[in-house]
Amino acid sequence: MRYVGEWRDIGTWNTLTEVLDENFSGQVQADSTCANLHVINNSNVPIICMGLKDAVVAAGPDGILISDKVASSYIKPFVERLDKQIRFAEKSWGNFKIIDIEQDSLTIKVTLNRGSRMKYHSHERRDEVWNFIEGSGIVILDDRAKFVRAGDVINIPIGCKHTVIADEPLKIIEVQIGRDITVDDKIIWKEVT
Repeated sequence: MRYVGEWRDIGTWNTLTEVLDENFSGQVQADSTCANLHVINNSNVPIICMGLKDAVVAAGPDGILISDKVASSYIKPFVERLDKQIRFAEKSWGNFKIIDIEQDSLTIKVTLNRGSRMKYHSHERRDEVWNFIEGSGIVILDDRAKFVRAGDVINIPIGCKHTVIADEPLKIIEVQIGRDITVDDKIIWKEVT
């Protein structure tokens, strides 16, 4: 189909704010001295703005941007110098959000959609502790199934094959414990039925 209309490259924060229907998204408060201000808050903490003019504020799990709208188009070299670890991702099975990173541990909040499952896998360099905070499902540890629900805690030692299948939307706080926590430390096994 042929498009008939105005083309706009909205590749910068400044041009994006020109097409937004609302000035504020998420938990935002601004005083009456703010002018031409756009705030996009995808974090779980409130943002309060005072006296800002011609500015954009964008907050999410990967960081916070506070910029004059015109200057925001020069952000790329600053972003390239940042730590590249992804802290939030939406997947076909649900999403995950990194809550805390320490030298010997990583804490993640995982949300599985109803009927979704993780791949059956194990790790060579880390233990895991799964704390179920909402929903229910089936955990499989070394080919043995166990029903889990909110309040249950599962310890997964190094080398243990494991997966979880969500009977309903399932939320898990996953704590990974080890000296070399990387995405490469994952051995995928044949799925268990």
